[in-house]
Formats: sequence, C-alpha cells, structure tokens
Amino acid sequence: MFAASVLTLFPDAFPGPLGVSLIGTAQKKGLWALETVDIRKFSRHKHASVDDTPAGGGAGMVLRPDVAAAAIDAVTASSEEERPLIYMTPRGRPLTQSRVREWAAGPGVVVFCGRFEGLDERVIKTRKLEEVSVGDAVLAGGEAAAICLIEACVRLIPGVLGDPASAEEESFEGDLLEYPHYTRPREWEGEEIPEVLLSGDHGAIARWRREMAEKTTQERRPDLWERHIRRQGEDR
Repeated sequence: MFAASVLTLFPDAFPGPLGVSLIGTAQKKGLWALETVDIRKFSRHKHASVDDTPAGGGAGMVLRPDVAAAAIDAVTASSEEERPLIYMTPRGRPLTQSRVREWAAGPGVVVFCGRFEGLDERVIKTRKLEEVSVGDAVLAGGEAAAICLIEACVRLIPGVLGDPASAEEESFEGDLLEYPHYTRPREWEGEEIPEVLLSGDHGAIARWRREMAEKTTQERRPDLWERHIRRQGEDR
C-alpha cells in the first residue's frame, strides 16, 4: 500500500484537501495511508525550538540539522520499506508527471516540509533528500506543496479514480497539455460547443482533441512542445 509520511511543524494542516473527494474516499478504503510527524517533538531544547540564525548572518531563521535529522531518522527507522525522501523547496527540481508516476508505483514517499529560510544543507546531503518544487514561486512553507505532490501520486493508484482512462487522457501524457472540455448546455452566453464534438464521429473527435492538445501546448508550454517533438523523432 502507498504510504505518505509528512514531516511538518504544522500537522494540523493535514489531511486538508487530501481528506476529501476521491482522495479522501480512497484513504478511508485503505488504498493509501497518511502519517503526519511533528518535527517540533524531536527538539531537545528548553523551549522546543527548531530553528536558529543563519551562519554567516542574514535575515530569517534556518531549521536546525539535529532536530530535522532526528525526525527523518525516526520515520525511516519505523518504515517497513525504503521510500524516497523528498524535501519541498522552491530551489528543487520541478515536480513532473513522470516522477509522480514513479512514486505512485512504489511503496510511498516521506516528505519534509520546509519552513523559514530553509533546511540546514547538511541534512539534505547526509540524508540524501530529493529537492522538489511545485513552481517558480515562494510559499510560506512546504505543507501546501506536499499536499500537491501526494495528491498527484495518490490519484494514480489503481482504484482511486472512478475511470482509469481519466489518468490516460490528461495534461503531460506524451508531453502534451490536455485538450479543452465542454458539456451541456450546447449554447452558453453566446458560445457553442464545437460541432465536431457533437458529430458522433469518434475518429474526427480524436483528431480534433489531438490538434487542440498540440496547439495549446505550443502556445503555453513551448518547452513541453520541444520535448514532445524530440521524443517523436526518437521514436521514429
């Protein structure tokens, strides 16, 4: 079973969105498990402090290595299987669907939520944390980012989505963004559903969706489009 362990200073932030809709239902059914670990409980300081001033000076505070490492070690020691250790940080590599797919197929993930100016670099190095970012923006902490990562993994677990095909025809599959969707009413505020989608011609519908996916990707994500073209060439 996929198990997600989250190390955080704010365990009350969970499950949050992970506890509702299909993801929450899947947890109740036992398709995946969520554990939250309060980093502060591993502090040995009088006031349970978890941070200190940055070496070399500067603004903000840094998460202490002794506290962070103790929390990580406690989780890994209690795990039955080895899981990837992930640190949510703006300087990490972008979260990708291909990486999510790999994690979803495994035993789960251990996610460390950053706070303040970040985590002492020695912990990242010695515990071999994989640094991951959910976008080119800075959040107050890693909790929201962790929820994004876990949800992306869980929805790929067999039995979570009502229709398995939903995971096959969506953004990033084949390095393309998803085509636009429509539903009733046929006309709304002067805008109509494209006629091809009402034709009943499944071949024409498939071609239209492919064209729209390609067009959208070219316009919004030229980096994905270049990768798509490159992979097509390699496949030939």
